[in-house]
Amino acid sequence: MNITPLIKAIASGENQPSDLIQDFIAGIAERSVAQDVAVQWLKAVHRSGCTPSDKVFITQAMMASGAQLTWPEGPPVVDKHSTGGVGDKMSLMLAPALAACGCRVPMLAGRGLGHTGGTIDKLESIPGFRCALTPKEMVAAVERVGCCIAVQNEAIAPADGVLYALRDVTQTIDSVPLITASIVSKKAAEGLDALVLDVKVGSAAFMKSMEEARELATSMVETAEGLGVRTMAQITEMSHPIGTHVGNALEVVESIHVLKGGGSSDTRSLVIMQGAALLSMTLNLSEQEAEKRMEEVLDNGKALEVFAAMCEQQGVSETTVQRLIHDPESVVERARETTTVVAPNRGFLHSIDALTMANIAREHGAGRFDLNDKLDLSVGFVVHVERGKAVREGDPIFTFHHRRSLPEATLAQLTVLPQIVQEPVSTNGRLLETVQFPTTKP
Repeated sequence: MNITPLIKAIASGENQPSDLIQDFIAGIAERSVAQDVAVQWLKAVHRSGCTPSDKVFITQAMMASGAQLTWPEGPPVVDKHSTGGVGDKMSLMLAPALAACGCRVPMLAGRGLGHTGGTIDKLESIPGFRCALTPKEMVAAVERVGCCIAVQNEAIAPADGVLYALRDVTQTIDSVPLITASIVSKKAAEGLDALVLDVKVGSAAFMKSMEEARELATSMVETAEGLGVRTMAQITEMSHPIGTHVGNALEVVESIHVLKGGGSSDTRSLVIMQGAALLSMTLNLSEQEAEKRMEEVLDNGKALEVFAAMCEQQGVSETTVQRLIHDPESVVERARETTTVVAPNRGFLHSIDALTMANIAREHGAGRFDLNDKLDLSVGFVVHVERGKAVREGDPIFTFHHRRSLPEATLAQLTVLPQIVQEPVSTNGRLLETVQFPTTKP
């Protein structure tokens, strides 16, 4: 295939011919475009970027390369996407809570790679939970219980799978236009009315600076809106672990606590914030009304009921579901060993180094170094002290759940994870900025 016109347009900052983009992306999905040709295009986009119109056309072509979910008339169809964090288990609570509020939620999710956890790995720590759903099964599940959470598969946006694998080996993974097309194509293929994007920024996020986070958030919002999906991005802080539990099975436990009206205020506030944004965009509710509705379904058991129904719909036995919602620790895997780190002195918990925490868990089996790695779903952390709270010398700060013995170097790392300061710490929540369409420069 002759992609010279595409390369020339990219280099000159002009729109690429839309019909040629469509043929090129279709050829990628069908494996009829040679790898070296695809790599030329990827490197050109990585080097020079592309126009806003191009991002829409590329994303649309990737979406059209596979199955697209269609919905009968009915409640709004919504979803969220997070760029990945430490302890980010929002999807497990958000999907059933939104369904309990009257939305349809066909959520596609991925596995963890690197220091961030994957929603699918967390759900697979529930015995019997089946994440491999066909597009037809996704629609059936949502029509029956209001939501589903399924693993990304080759049926939806198959061109993205090919291009992502090539990006991984050609150092083009960090291109904002390519990230945008990859994420938005899969979400738009779900047939959404509205989408909320959680773009994380900080030492434990892929985007380290606000400038980087704004660029990605703006790109994704503009592209999704260009495809007719109402979209908002929330830029949130990601340096301190989210909530009280980090690690696959442990995050299921925390999610159950939140779905029962309790749990971490940090986790709960993020679920409410993301859900309220979607309700406001689709149900003509004020921000306060939307937040109240989210709070109600978490507190009155409605969200938990939908979560239980989703688990049964996706293969978990009724007996296991009942045990899970009443005593989650008795159902998910548990590590043999625990190591607790205590406060070395009086003060206030300023933060816990989320990136180092995640990397320690990853080294002990909670995360992958390669896509084919088998995880130890029981490994992770339980945090005992909320950020900003006062501690006394000897108070437990967190407990590491692990199977293997810990070398001295790891013990030393664990000891310095928490930062205790002498002055009170102000905590202002995680939301730093929102990006909506039409986007404007800050």
